[in-house]
Amino acid sequence: MRLPNYIQDLETWKREFSYYTTIEIRFSETDLFGHMNNVSPFIYFEEARIKYLDEIQLFGELTKEVERVPVVGDLQCDYFKQVYFGDKIKLYVKAINIGKSSVDIHYMGLNQQDDLCITGRGRIVQINSKTGQSTPFDEEQLNKLQNDIKL
Repeated sequence: MRLPNYIQDLETWKREFSYYTTIEIRFSETDLFGHMNNVSPFIYFEEARIKYLDEIQLFGELTKEVERVPVVGDLQCDYFKQVYFGDKIKLYVKAINIGKSSVDIHYMGLNQQDDLCITGRGRIVQINSKTGQSTPFDEEQLNKLQNDIKL
């Protein structure tokens, strides 16, 4: 299996995950052949990312009044095994490479047999909701991210 460039050693990379959520593949997320549509993982990444960020309380409660908000800077998905309607995948999420105002997030999807189905990565940037400009993480946010990263 050819790995994407953000994975150096698959077994080490897999061990670094701890947080996951379960995603059940709905009929509306499949194509004519009954397998997961190629855009669906991006929806799953969003769901898992929001739950993960809420779990570590990186941004607190996101409301219209909040000044610091996360936005997706880029996002990619790599496909390894077909996923079908009714399958359940464990979608793992972890933070990698913390910058001043951004963090790289990695994703790993395993099917019911623990086979690797999808992987992904994306950069999340913290911006000021009023100016639209990137804004640095504060010390508390950096501590939350650093505490979650498995070294």
